[in-house]
Amino acid sequence: MKPFEISNMIIDDDFYNEEFVTVDFSYQNHDYSITFKKADLEAVNAWVFNDGSSLPANLPENIIESIRKDVEKRI
Repeated sequence: MKPFEISNMIIDDDFYNEEFVTVDFSYQNHDYSITFKKADLEAVNAWVFNDGSSLPANLPENIIESIRKDVEKRI
């Protein structure tokens, strides 16, 4: 079983001539969003949502890699 659950994925192909993939997911009872460059799935940014605000997220590399693999399978 995965330690996270993806709830939404958006592919933005009209942003400054680059394509990005944004993934919303739950991990350890918190909601997160992470954006990857679509070309190489390099993580661009990650946010955690808490009490109506968003803060930069400090996610473990193994979670980012697992999400990256899921995204790769879906696109």
